[in-house]
Amino acid sequence: MKGRNFLKLLDYTPAEIMHLIDLAADLKAKKKAGIPHKMCEGKNIVLLFEKDSTRTRCAFEVAGADLGMSVTYLGPSGSQMGKKESIADTARVLGRMYDGIEYRGYGQEIVEELAKHAGVPVWNGLTNEFHPTQILADMLTIRERFGYLKGINFVYMGDARYNMGNSLMVGCAKLGLNFTACCPEKYFPSKELIATCQAIAEETGAILRFETDSAIAAKDADVIYTDVWVSMGEPAEVWAERIEELSPYRVTQELMDIAGPQCKFMHCLPAFHDLNTKIGKEMGEQFGIDCMEVTDEVFEGPQSIVFDEAENRMHTIKAVMAATL
Repeated sequence: MKGRNFLKLLDYTPAEIMHLIDLAADLKAKKKAGIPHKMCEGKNIVLLFEKDSTRTRCAFEVAGADLGMSVTYLGPSGSQMGKKESIADTARVLGRMYDGIEYRGYGQEIVEELAKHAGVPVWNGLTNEFHPTQILADMLTIRERFGYLKGINFVYMGDARYNMGNSLMVGCAKLGLNFTACCPEKYFPSKELIATCQAIAEETGAILRFETDSAIAAKDADVIYTDVWVSMGEPAEVWAERIEELSPYRVTQELMDIAGPQCKFMHCLPAFHDLNTKIGKEMGEQFGIDCMEVTDEVFEGPQSIVFDEAENRMHTIKAVMAATL
């Protein structure tokens, strides 16, 4: 994998994805045991963020330090990319100075353009369409809990049209998990991506389902996963529509009980499980609710593994950088 970009899981075979998960598990074990693993000592990487993130930034910075690298962070106002300098020119400049480039921001076409011109590995930290490093962390977390991936019944509740719904469907299809998207039909992934994933699923044995009834979707689920209903960069006006249309897909203890005691709750974070955030408080006051996509009971309950999942972002990102550098 040396020298390759990591832009979306569609670019990788199931065996390659499993290799990255195995490598992440090995590097995690080394870190827990205090065994140094400076596999990339002397290298330099740059993080290009057009969208802020706690987990993605910290995961890349800690992973880079553990691998022995120097890390430069360029926030939303830290570069001239797309403003005074083209994406292609930015890529060529940074590729002369750095051994790897991470991008987190908007359209998938931006990270693809960076990769086309950089001459060094480019890693997708999140775009509107895909979030591949998150899916590696999710799969490592599921395997840690269940001991296997193939045949797991995985249910995604909420808006499945964008990066998380797309990437989870791809990841499940690639690795043989049974994937269900549960939401109103207008929130299903695109027909084109569904067709692509169906073709992959035929080879791996995965089953893809698209359901509008949350109780039916939750039955026998091993994992119930959700995400915030409004993504970063979307206008505030869409909150009212999303709350009205997606509230029936809120992950409640009743849904977890329908699934069964084996079921784990997952969320890529941040989560609006209470009113202890500025946006959560505003939405609570405006719409008379005390949570959005998941109840506090589930989020803080014994079936929740969201913080294992958050930690594993760092271990899987470390694996991606180590493998490609």
